This record gives sequence, structure tokens and C-alpha cells, in this order.
Amino acid sequence: MKQARGTGWQQVQDEVRRRIQTREWAPGDAIPNESDLAEELGCARATVNRALQALAEDGLLERRRRAGTRVAPLPVRHARFRIPILRQEIEATGACYGYRLLTREMKMPPVGLLRSEGISDALLHLCALHLSDGASFAHEDRWINLAAIPAAAEVDFAQISANEWLVQNAPISDGEISFFAKACTVEEAALFGCNRADALFRAERKTWHDGQLITFVRQSFRPGYRMTTRI
Repeated sequence: MKQARGTGWQQVQDEVRRRIQTREWAPGDAIPNESDLAEELGCARATVNRALQALAEDGLLERRRRAGTRVAPLPVRHARFRIPILRQEIEATGACYGYRLLTREMKMPPVGLLRSEGISDALLHLCALHLSDGASFAHEDRWINLAAIPAAAEVDFAQISANEWLVQNAPISDGEISFFAKACTVEEAALFGCNRADALFRAERKTWHDGQLITFVRQSFRPGYRMTTRI
């Protein structure tokens, strides 16, 4: 039944959950795409995306790039990882947050990203520094695919970080993240006031929507940083 306009993502989530639990959509079934569900339920596509993402995090749906969304054959509770907004993380410690955009340019991304994503056009490349009480906290090296999210072209990333803007505005259907430690570069040693022999905690993250790359980012954190998240 078509819902009234203004349906929220929790209502969409409840309706999708109902269809799964009543076996209207059986385990392994492909569900309608986001556009069709948005039309049927009378809401924005971004609302459907948020609801489906929450159900995927709960283990009820499987979302794969270029393969759509299916009801999970064996629902399993998934560990959740929410993309942190660094401003909030810093302010939660009682420190004063600062931010500085270092560079902004359109350029071709690294060869590895070109090959893995089939990208043929230049991407928006941003380098920025997040500060805690005036000291360098994290360096961010980010690529944004304007073909996937054209509104980013008009954003003044000197005033708001891409980290925060994308979390608030970019729908995501899939993502991957890697954590590792690696010795700092000469530039990072100068930024963080550390030795070249020091290893920095790093996080690399890719996010997609409907099989299209949204962003690739590498965040490098000051020595001694520890990431904590709830699952």
C-alpha cells in the first residue's frame, strides 16, 4: 500500500522488515530498487537508502555493488562501523576543534583508483588538517567523484570538512575500510611534530552508491591515536 508523503526512514525500515518477517520477501530474494521503493512508499530515495542501510547493518539484507539488494539467506547480526565525524570526536574529549583546508584541485586520481573503479575523468582532490586544541590531530587526503555527487562541486570545503559534509549529505549503499600503521613521511613528521621512525595509525575508506564511487579517503592520525567504536 502506498504511504503518505513524508514517510520517514524508520517507517520505511519497519515496512521492509515486515515484508521480510512475513516472507513476502523470502530469504535470498532480490528486493525492488531504491527508486521503485521510494515511489511506492512516497518518500525520497535517500530515505529508502538510509532504511536499507540500517537493515543491512542488522544483517537482514545483503547489499552488493552492481548486484542490488537481497534478503539475507541466513540473517546474521553484523558488527556496525559508523563513519566518524572528526569534529565530534575531538569535541567529545573536551578539546577545541580546528580545521584547515590545505589544497583543493581537480586532477586525475592514482592509477590504482582509476583501474579499480573504471574512472576516466578528473576527481575533486582535497587535502585537509583536523586540529585538536590547535595541534595537528589528523591529516586527510580525499578524492570525491563529482559524477556521483555533483553537489560537492559547490561546497566551500574551507568552511566545512568533506568528512562532515559527506556523512551528512552523501547516500551510501556500500563501503570498505582498512586500518594499518605505517611510518610517517617527511611532510607528516613536520605536521605532527614527530620522528620519521614513528608509525602513524591510518584508515583508508571507500564508499559507493549504486555501484558508483562516492569518495576514497586516507586519514592519518597523530602518534598515540586510538580508535574506539561501538559494535
